[in-house]
Amino acid sequence: MAAPRNLAGKVALITGASRGIGLAVAKALAREGAKLVITGRDQKALQAAERALKQALRGKRALAPRILSCTTDVREPKSVQALFADIKKDFPRLDILINNAGISHAMAEVERLPIQIWREVIETDLTGMFLVTQGALPLLRRGGTIVNNLSMAATHVFAGQSAYCAAKHGALGFTRTLREELRPRGIRVIALMPGATDTAIWNQFWPEAPRQRMLRPETVAQAILDALLLPPESTVEEITLMPTAGAL
Repeated sequence: MAAPRNLAGKVALITGASRGIGLAVAKALAREGAKLVITGRDQKALQAAERALKQALRGKRALAPRILSCTTDVREPKSVQALFADIKKDFPRLDILINNAGISHAMAEVERLPIQIWREVIETDLTGMFLVTQGALPLLRRGGTIVNNLSMAATHVFAGQSAYCAAKHGALGFTRTLREELRPRGIRVIALMPGATDTAIWNQFWPEAPRQRMLRPETVAQAILDALLLPPESTVEEITLMPTAGAL
């Protein structure tokens, strides 16, 4: 029988890792032995996430997980460049990229959506994914994996969420194009499209949402981990994960 696979020694970059799905993914990967680079815009939240990671893994591994936390604004090219300059000081390569950073916006129909909100969402959810991926590609080798967290808004539309839906639809097109470009290099590209998940993003547009009917961030993280642990000759190209309760 083949030896069980894990992520021991692998280096994973996770954007938007200070809370929610990003933090859950970081914990899941660290438990499998991965070295982590975590990013977020809020320095205090990022530091709290690093402490939470170390606390969660205390006593479960012989050595404390190696974690590099970098305050990063994925919308800004100079900030992304600084991130990869820091990564190169500590790690010779990346094995896993989880593009998770993303925001939504308060409910607003197109005719009432301020241009600054449109730009902030597009630049975070779409341009930020492009910038981080572009920076990561020189460090990724054959056998590496990119996972782009897109949400169900990549294939569905929701009135009042035009900027978010536009960004996620665009990110799906970007992900599918990237996958074809990277096939010859042996780098897997996975589109993750979870349904309603119990994270802070709901506070922006539906604070009273029925969170008891939602996926847990840890469930989404498990789906990502399962995909990462597939044998190297295989891949899952798109992961659609829905609550058993159905649509909200």
